[in-house]
Amino acid sequence: MNDWLDPLLLSRWQFGLTTIYHFLFVPITIGMSLTAAVYQTAWYRTGKVHYLQLTRFFGSLFLINFAMGVVTGIVQEFQFGMNWSTYSRFVGDVFGAPLALEGLLAFFLEATFIGLWIFGWDKLPRGMHLATIWVVSIGSILSAYFIIAANAFMQNPVGYELNEARGRAELTDIWALLTNKVALAAFPHTIFASFMVAAGLIITVAAWHLARHQNLVTMRPALKFGLWMMVGSGILTTLSGDQLGLAMVQTQPMKMAAAEALYDTATGADASFSIFTWGTPDGSSELFSIRIPYLLSFLSTHTLTGTVEGINDLQAQYTQLYGPGDYTPVIWITYWAFRWMIGLGLLHVIVAVVGLWLTRKGRMPKNKWIWRAAIWSFPLSLAAMIMGWIFTEMGRQPWIVFSLLKTQDAVSPNVTGLEVLISLIAFTVIYGILAVVEFKLIKRAAQKGPAPAPEPDAESGEIKPLTTVY
Repeated sequence: MNDWLDPLLLSRWQFGLTTIYHFLFVPITIGMSLTAAVYQTAWYRTGKVHYLQLTRFFGSLFLINFAMGVVTGIVQEFQFGMNWSTYSRFVGDVFGAPLALEGLLAFFLEATFIGLWIFGWDKLPRGMHLATIWVVSIGSILSAYFIIAANAFMQNPVGYELNEARGRAELTDIWALLTNKVALAAFPHTIFASFMVAAGLIITVAAWHLARHQNLVTMRPALKFGLWMMVGSGILTTLSGDQLGLAMVQTQPMKMAAAEALYDTATGADASFSIFTWGTPDGSSELFSIRIPYLLSFLSTHTLTGTVEGINDLQAQYTQLYGPGDYTPVIWITYWAFRWMIGLGLLHVIVAVVGLWLTRKGRMPKNKWIWRAAIWSFPLSLAAMIMGWIFTEMGRQPWIVFSLLKTQDAVSPNVTGLEVLISLIAFTVIYGILAVVEFKLIKRAAQKGPAPAPEPDAESGEIKPLTTVY
């Protein structure tokens, strides 16, 4: 069979591409639902009309994104049975539990209360209506947790026992599964990074309007909110990433070694952080590198004298534990994905810090290139999250469930490469069309700006939002 018709290779490409595409909408949904909730709370407490306008405005962006995320997310579940049936049979009893909780609890909360929020503006009491958007936001965060808990089992299997007779892993402790140390560390890191993405969208939209000197009453405070949200969530993302790194070293030391291109076990000053490394074509040794002494030791163990295991030593250990084979991930992908994740996220925070300085005390920059930089900065944190996902999944290879099931053994045995190729092409075309639709809808809504301030009711003097804006 031709390599380009290899079912395993094509199935990995298909799942990777569809997951990355779906992941474009996840952080925006999480961050924008919270943004709408915060602005509606501000309107509820202060009665200031511009907060209501911002609630409606960012709420509309949230709804467009939410709808597209639901459509693209459904595809992910079908692939488990279609392309990865061996994997589904092996871990279905364990993996299905958090996915069921996500669908029956978290998504149910989102779907129900998002309807109440959309249609309840002039039908529910203000406090009750405010509660609906907070439930939507909490539901989206809960949904993320259950998905992360399911993925964490793939990184660090817990709460199960192997049924040798049936050839599958079976759930024995749901609490251990939901409190997996990897899930507890990855969850805050993912959520804070999602807030960075939402902040980036707010900054871009507000900068676009302010550069044209329009909607100043609403977009000035929106820009400040987005800038501070970016800085605050950037700091929290960094701190939570440090904790995730510790969990990764404890559960998947090979991933950390690959992330640093550390071929030989090192201690103290030798356990340095690599800014740049060039290795041999087969990835077996290092030819040239630029390193910071002690930093990798500190990041991995929180001490300056800690030991960090290297790729070659771990390969030897894994060969003894799991039998002959190559247990090293693709070094260059893991190494550079890790750095792009950090670099892009840090760059977006720097943009926000510069923005806060330039807009201090009500100032508005006059240089058009400053506004252009703010407008075009949006992809930075979103791309950083995608790089983080690639690092997480590629760094686990060759395992699909670490230490239990290899990726090459998880693909559906009766699916041909041609069948996968046809579905891959179909998904690519459909997702390409959906991308154009999503971009145009978001662009149109963002450029339109907030709706005009509603007029007070003639009798009561109260401002009643119009459901039809959605």
